[in-house]
Amino acid sequence: MNAVVHGGAPGILVMAKAPRPGTVKTRLHPLLGPQRCAKLQAELIRHTMAVTTAHTPSAYLAYAPNDGKDAISTAVPAGVRLLRQCGEDLGQRLAAAVTDAFTDGAGPLLIIGTDAPTLTADHLSAAFTALEHHDVTLGPALDGGYYLIGLRAPHTSLFALAPDVWSTDRVLAATRALADGEGLSTGMLRPLRDLDTPEDAAALLTDPALPTPIAALLQPKEKP
Repeated sequence: MNAVVHGGAPGILVMAKAPRPGTVKTRLHPLLGPQRCAKLQAELIRHTMAVTTAHTPSAYLAYAPNDGKDAISTAVPAGVRLLRQCGEDLGQRLAAAVTDAFTDGAGPLLIIGTDAPTLTADHLSAAFTALEHHDVTLGPALDGGYYLIGLRAPHTSLFALAPDVWSTDRVLAATRALADGEGLSTGMLRPLRDLDTPEDAAALLTDPALPTPIAALLQPKEKP
């Protein structure tokens, strides 16, 4: 555990895959097809970055794959610092990106993905407020993962989950157990739904908080 307390500029780090057909939102392929899933990924990135940059000038986007910088930069506003994701699994990539952001002077730091389209500035504000009283804050996703993790210092040990735990319904519980084991206090935010499956899409389409451009892309593809 790195116990250094950082007093830099509050920052937000977004983890995202480049919007390439066939490589993103694959569980939505039966509903939307690869091309529309890529368009959806691009819109999710644009929306997430708009919410992020409106909230803090200290914004980062860690992209994958290694050659995805050009593809992803078109969805990223000016002033956002781009980082290349490094590591064999998600935990290693998160740890590396978090270390880069803290080294750059960020802190406290919120880490989010692009899969929670109903995430708003209110959630980000609540997360930063929680970090005034806790070492870690977590935003639970309804699938057992988390849509946000906030850190007051670079506690990268929280990402040291076994590779077979990532992308399962055990991520949130395992992360909380790691925090407890490190003696870190944890604050919890309101849960949100991630957008991963056709069932998620159907549920989110009934949510008035879903942004209109994303809702338009979630309509099922037309039959030939």
